[in-house]
Amino acid sequence: MTKNENERRETLEKHLESLKQQREAVKHRLKKLAARQSDITKQSSVIRDGVIQKYQEIQLVLEEDLRITLSHLEMEERAAVSALDGLMEKNCALIQAIEQDLARLSLALTRTDTEPDTMRFFPPPEQDGMDTEDRVMDVLNQSDPSSVSLDEAKAGQILSLSSSLLLLVSSQTPLIKKLLQSYSSEVHLDPETAHPKLIISPKGDSAAYTDTWQQLPDLPGRFDTTLNVISLQGFTCGRHYWEIDVSGKTYWEVGVTYPSIPRRGTSEDCWLGRGSESWCVEFFDGEYTAWHGGVPHQLPFAKRFCRIGVLCSFPAGLVTFLEAEKMTPLFSFSAGIFSESLHLAVCPGHHHGGSNSSPIVICNASSPTSDL
Repeated sequence: MTKNENERRETLEKHLESLKQQREAVKHRLKKLAARQSDITKQSSVIRDGVIQKYQEIQLVLEEDLRITLSHLEMEERAAVSALDGLMEKNCALIQAIEQDLARLSLALTRTDTEPDTMRFFPPPEQDGMDTEDRVMDVLNQSDPSSVSLDEAKAGQILSLSSSLLLLVSSQTPLIKKLLQSYSSEVHLDPETAHPKLIISPKGDSAAYTDTWQQLPDLPGRFDTTLNVISLQGFTCGRHYWEIDVSGKTYWEVGVTYPSIPRRGTSEDCWLGRGSESWCVEFFDGEYTAWHGGVPHQLPFAKRFCRIGVLCSFPAGLVTFLEAEKMTPLFSFSAGIFSESLHLAVCPGHHHGGSNSSPIVICNASSPTSDL
């Protein structure tokens, strides 16, 4: 074997050994990734079980408090009903006594018509009548219906405390709202990216459509066909949340995008969600559709929502859209690892027959950005 052949062989053997080492490194990383995946699944299960347990404990506390409160009300009700039963029995007994007196007197009157001497066996009616009147007045005085009542002050206080408890619970729910708002990141729309038929507010917090093509600098980053505008700020890590007011609108698109989204020409990829660079939810003609990579996902919602939440999580590779008032999830994309910075993107849509003139507004929260 010649010297050159030996050198070539040594080079190949070194390369072979290097490839084996690289293979082992990749295998090791694959094991680490699988273990991490298993850990995340277990961790999520523990968190889920813990949350369920806390909600069950809250439910038990409320059910026990309801049982005790109702038992006190029922005891008071039973006592009041029992007291009224006693008074009613007295009145019934008095009625029976009066009925007996009536019967006796009626008999006496009947017999005096045929046997006048029988009058001496009956007491004078004046005396008997006075005794009856005294008994009636005594029973009536003792059985005043208003003398028996529930503790209305206590009942009012219970209702007031119940209302306060409801307000307290309502103020803390949905729990996820407070969490997501802690991820709020202030963003401003970049007017240099806005389509010439979009009017961007001076604060950069809203976009509205106009029929007039504005004479703006023809910048390479400006959308020239689709009615889009993206945020000036981009994010590469952490978790970020925004809420967008779409009140009074019949057509809009809200999403996030890489800065590499095509912006010039008629390519369908320029539309939010139609290419691989962006994710969005669209509302058009009463229907909601989630888009990414040109794939539509029809959403089962008919109500016209007023505020849309957008959450992007770099650690989880997640893009989620929510109805922001009750935090109802609309759609989530498992995006994997984001390859670029993410920008908020909005499309207020055209006038849509005159029904879509309202601006689309970013509702920036005062909470600081979270990089957890």
